[in-house]
Order: sequence, then C-alpha cells, then structure tokens
Amino acid sequence: MSFTDKSLQCADCGVTFTFTSEEQEFHQSKGFTNEPRRCQSCRQARKSQRNSYGSGGSGGSRYDRQMFPAVCAECGTDTQVPFEPREDRPVYCSSCYNKTKGNSRW
Repeated sequence: MSFTDKSLQCADCGVTFTFTSEEQEFHQSKGFTNEPRRCQSCRQARKSQRNSYGSGGSGGSRYDRQMFPAVCAECGTDTQVPFEPREDRPVYCSSCYNKTKGNSRW
C-alpha cells in the first residue's frame, strides 16, 4: 500500500501538522488504526506531563492523591497508604501486602 503525506489539525493547539507517509507506514506496521490527534510538540508536552506525576504537576492525576501515614500491621514499618486507615482494619506496607494478598479471603 502506498501512503502520501496528510495534513492533520492538532486537537490541542489547532495547528496543522503533517502525518508523513513514513509515519503512516509505521502506524500500520504497529497495528494502529487511528491517525494521530496531536502535533509533535503537544504529544511531547503530554508525555512530559504524564512522566512528571511525582513532581506535583497539574491536579486531577491519579498520582496526586492524598497519602496517609500508617504503621504496617505485619512488620511495624512506617508507610503511607492512599486511604485513611481505620483502627478496626490492618494496614500493610507494600512488601507485606504483596506477601499476604495471596492469602486473602477475596
């Protein structure tokens, strides 16, 4: 199949960018069925934003959720969890949780 360059409009900034024949061939080889919706600079900006989840970037990310201090019920290590611990339920650090989750009732 022969590809020709296409002009597309970026969904974020509205600039017109070229979806080259080489890029189209690459997309087809990867099995992608949708054309890109963003220009190169907007794609890079989104990628940078996703990769900066630990730096307190823009709000609303699942990585920006509030963490609560807790003590692991298994090993006694200080840890942080993404929920407010209750006295009637044990809280585990990630290591102990990974060890015990195979033995859970669910």
